Amino acid sequence: MTNLERQLSQYAAYHLDRNNIMTHFVGIPLIVFSILCLTARAGVEISGFPMTLAMLLMVLSSIYYLTLDKLFGALMLLLLVLAYPFAVKIAALSMWSWLGASIGIFVVGWVFQFVGHYFEKKKPAFVDDLIGLAIGPLFVLAEFVFLLGFRKPLHQRILKEAESKRAAMDMKVQTAS
Repeated sequence: MTNLERQLSQYAAYHLDRNNIMTHFVGIPLIVFSILCLTARAGVEISGFPMTLAMLLMVLSSIYYLTLDKLFGALMLLLLVLAYPFAVKIAALSMWSWLGASIGIFVVGWVFQFVGHYFEKKKPAFVDDLIGLAIGPLFVLAEFVFLLGFRKPLHQRILKEAESKRAAMDMKVQTAS
């Protein structure tokens, strides 16, 4: 099993309900975008080029995603690069407008997340493993690619392992109560 399969199946074990996955298609992009908005305002100028914290986060997360999977990493980088100019526009607003918009988007994203976990009847993955915060965006991207009918063998392996992990989690909860 590859590291990608391990990470996505661990995350997927908390996300087997279709309603939960659908809410994540909205919630996670909103959260990621809000983080870009919040961090696009902080930065320094290096040789006349503005370098923001958002850019640094984009580079570091993309490197991580590329180490897990070249295709998913490249797609994630492309999506982040496409979202960045919009985040910069929000970051250029007045202090209170920028904070209000960024925090508002963040909160709405998390509302979608928690509604999804209500359907799932499971806590969010990051509660047990903080890497879930980084894997969430990749999970949503992978689920979209799978929904389009691509990479079916990978999807089947991840789903099989996720169901096995979920059964083990459920068994652990039953024995604890």
